[in-house]
Amino acid sequence: MKTTVLIKSLTLPVVLSAFLGGCYIPIRFDAEIEIHRTGHYDFIFDGYLASVELYKGLREGKISPAEEEKKKEIIRTDFTRDTSVKEFKYFEKGHFKVNWERNGDLIKAKSVSFFNASEFFLGIRYNSKTRRITMSGKSLTNNAKKKLDQLGLGWTGQIRVFTDAKVITHNATLVKKNKRKGGRFMTYIWKLNNIYATTPSLVLQAG
Repeated sequence: MKTTVLIKSLTLPVVLSAFLGGCYIPIRFDAEIEIHRTGHYDFIFDGYLASVELYKGLREGKISPAEEEKKKEIIRTDFTRDTSVKEFKYFEKGHFKVNWERNGDLIKAKSVSFFNASEFFLGIRYNSKTRRITMSGKSLTNNAKKKLDQLGLGWTGQIRVFTDAKVITHNATLVKKNKRKGGRFMTYIWKLNNIYATTPSLVLQAG
């Protein structure tokens, strides 16, 4: 999968009740992110997500098949109104497939996140004062993770960030030379084996 990006430093703890207002969480995913030291980025997310509210309601028998159809269309509308969504497919029990792609100039945009600011899972942010770009994933409290896990909602996935910028800090699982792109490009990989994995974080110096 082709891509490019950096991710956002948003680490607000959340509790499960915050999800039940209609939050989406990833279930299985693959994300590739490329960020140039000039600030230009490419961001691709491909994977399966779930609506916590819909999944929980169906699991507990509180949502009928007719209600599921209505909520499914609401989810479809929520995602397909975003032109960065290239594919959407609903399966069952609140689970659906999404392919999302966006690129541009982060120095102008300041921040970019998947899926959006209110349903944040991965993001990148540019600080004009420090000229640093920060990438991070959504941070959950251990209690929220445990409750989601007990519901049968957890995630597995991999995030790959390609960059030629100077890296200040990171907590990647693996770092290696990017032979495909060459030059100063390095690849930073996060292997998230379960919902309890460490929140991804990376700080770069632009320019």
